This record gives sequence, structure tokens and C-alpha cells, in this order.
Amino acid sequence: MNTITHQSYSKLYPARSTSHRSVWTHFMSWCEGQEKNRFGWLAAGLAGHGCFITPLTLLAVMLSGNSMVFWAFTIAAMTMTLVTNLAALSTKITIPVLFLSVLIDAGIIIASIAGIVIQ
Repeated sequence: MNTITHQSYSKLYPARSTSHRSVWTHFMSWCEGQEKNRFGWLAAGLAGHGCFITPLTLLAVMLSGNSMVFWAFTIAAMTMTLVTNLAALSTKITIPVLFLSVLIDAGIIIASIAGIVIQ
């Protein structure tokens, strides 16, 4: 008799998942998925950054007047990449550090060019 007096309700629509992933979360999950390409990222970090980007940044610094602050930041950016790769850290750490160091180098190049234009 209890089932007659109590009505049961059920949902007629499926529950929606409203989880939006931020750009940073999406980027970090992509970095974790790059673990199978870890040696390629190691080569890009050491060879690409060490043999191409850092000398290009130092050339821009030298042509703009050899600021020791820019030298220090350029060497620190290269050291960040070198240390994380030599420590054999996961791609979850090495890829963001590589991108950060490239961003630092790009900022130094832009600041060096802006310094040349202003003078």
C-alpha cells in the first residue's frame, strides 16, 4: 500500500557535465601526453634552444650595447632548460620551462631592438 501513496520521480533529461577546462589545464594534460616524445623535446630544448635561440638572443644583446642584465637573463633562461633536461624531469615540467625560457629570450630580443630604436 505504501507504493500507492508515495509517488516516485525520475529525471527525464540526462545530467550535463559543465566542467570547463582552462587553457592551462588543457596545456598541462597535453604536456603529460607528450611523454612518449620526451627525447624529441630534449633535443629541441638542448639543440634548438642552445644552438639557435640563445646565440640569436646574445647577438641581439651585443648589438644593442652589451647590457649585463640582458646577459644574465639570457644565460639564466638557457640554464633553466639545461637543468630540467639534464635532471630527466617529466615533460609536464620540461615543456613549460622550455616555453618560458623561449618567452624570456623573445622578451630580451624585443627589449634589445627597442633599445636600439630609442637610442
